[in-house]
Amino acid sequence: MAETAFPAPADTVPRASMFDQPRGLWVLSGTELWERISFHGMQALLVLYMVGQLLLPGHIEKITGFATFRGIVEGITGPLSVQALAAQTFGLYVGLVYFTPVIGGAIGDRITGRRVAVIIGGLAMAAGHICLAFDESFLIALLLLIIGAGMLRGNLAAQVKSLYEEGDRRSADAFQLYYVSINIGAFIAPIITGALAVAYGWHTGFAFAAVGMMIGLGVYVAGQGLLPAETGRVPREARAPLTARDRRRLLGFAIVWPLQITFWIAQSQVWNVYNLWVRDHVSLGIGSFQVPVPWLQALDGLAPVLVMPFFLALWQRQAAKGQEPDDLGKMAIGCFIFAGATAWLALAPLVAGADGRAPILWAVAFHLLSNIGWLYFTPIALALYATRSPTGLRGTLLGVNYLATFFASTISGRLGGLYETLSASQFWLLHAAIVGGGGLALVALGRPIRALLDERA
Repeated sequence: MAETAFPAPADTVPRASMFDQPRGLWVLSGTELWERISFHGMQALLVLYMVGQLLLPGHIEKITGFATFRGIVEGITGPLSVQALAAQTFGLYVGLVYFTPVIGGAIGDRITGRRVAVIIGGLAMAAGHICLAFDESFLIALLLLIIGAGMLRGNLAAQVKSLYEEGDRRSADAFQLYYVSINIGAFIAPIITGALAVAYGWHTGFAFAAVGMMIGLGVYVAGQGLLPAETGRVPREARAPLTARDRRRLLGFAIVWPLQITFWIAQSQVWNVYNLWVRDHVSLGIGSFQVPVPWLQALDGLAPVLVMPFFLALWQRQAAKGQEPDDLGKMAIGCFIFAGATAWLALAPLVAGADGRAPILWAVAFHLLSNIGWLYFTPIALALYATRSPTGLRGTLLGVNYLATFFASTISGRLGGLYETLSASQFWLLHAAIVGGGGLALVALGRPIRALLDERA
């Protein structure tokens, strides 16, 4: 019989704890750590790989099905240069990685159960990374990675809430700790894959990503005994119908969700065109050593870990005084901070040297500032969906949370083509305006959204 995705009753939640958190949290976090090492390691290389090798003559002709793919894309966008095609391909890939968790979460909720879905997803992602070793299977590799990410991400984070009984105060901190694992993985991955790509070639970097995914899957399988038990899949007719409160919350999410897209448009561009901007506009030399471009993206993993203790302490002090912003308030602050960080990139020409390049510390400062915005926005949004979603739809709605990144990445891929027609400063100011506008909308619509999502309603 298939497993269910519904949270276990309180008496089936494992009691073993470490650092005042259930041990199962560390299993889920460890799995996520290695999945992110896998994903971010590959992501840091992808645009540079396409522009520097794959989409050039001698390679692009070998890619199975790429002529058809290019024809479909350019049928919508018009003719694209190699750089614009790489940006658009990356945008579609990352967008679909964040779209498929909606489907994967629904499959975990309704058919396979979350554990089976995570294992299927991990195996598919490992196979996808292996396929990246060959030009011919590039599109097949992206398809496997997209499917695998949908199954894994749509069901892994959804298990965090099931580790805690209702009202357990530790559950709020759990998502911050869970995101620490994401950020550690995002820090480690570009350093390793970037160094491997420079020393041994692109495909060696992709091979490391495959190894990382298999380690993550091993952690998950080994830790099954520390996760809440899943029982048989509940037939559709036996599922509890949505209550009036559930429907109000769904309406609240329907208002919040489009505003999340504005944040992710700017964030997605940091994964995409930002690498090309660093290549073109930042002085990467430190003495005789040239910093690999992917290494700067490693700062996106390190910065949140460094600043998180300060902001957790700040929020606790604010809470003690009754001044802590609520979830929507923090998300709005995150948008404003991220807008400021993106505008910081636009100001880089002010500090450029005679070679027209900004010092590397300018980019380092961007990563520090932007990740403070990320800390205020991303884990808070995940916790909002995980704690306010109707129980039977939790996995599906966590997928909806990721769906915002799908649309944003698709849009950012299209906007990436403007990098060739706008100045770099105009390009980044456009993105600052988009994410800043999202923050303003969260402030303006905060009161009705709070009323719809109120836990006491």
